[in-house]
Amino acid sequence: MPRARSGKITHRRHKKVLDLTKGHRAGRHALYRSAHESMLHALDYAYCHRRERKGDFRRLWITRINAAARTQGLSYSQLMAGLRKSNIEINRKMLAEMAVKDPESFAKLLASAKLGN
Repeated sequence: MPRARSGKITHRRHKKVLDLTKGHRAGRHALYRSAHESMLHALDYAYCHRRERKGDFRRLWITRINAAARTQGLSYSQLMAGLRKSNIEINRKMLAEMAVKDPESFAKLLASAKLGN
């Protein structure tokens, strides 16, 4: 009985790994062993950074809101406290979007936040 080699299956598995590592540098996209290691690290980083991205965006939104609020003479913390006292519930993503794309309505929000303080 001939020796059974699972060449087709192994080749398919190796090909999958090499396809995933397309764009990696040096042998990390061409040599299976280093490509496999590179793929594992890349997938690990992708998992971690998906969660990190949420914090990154929140920091970006806060920075944009603060910059827009300071042009109107109000700090970020004063704005958020004023909005809370005025019972205005709007998330930071929408506030940042308004600050950048619709400054008139953002100014109206700032005015109501100043009244809340």
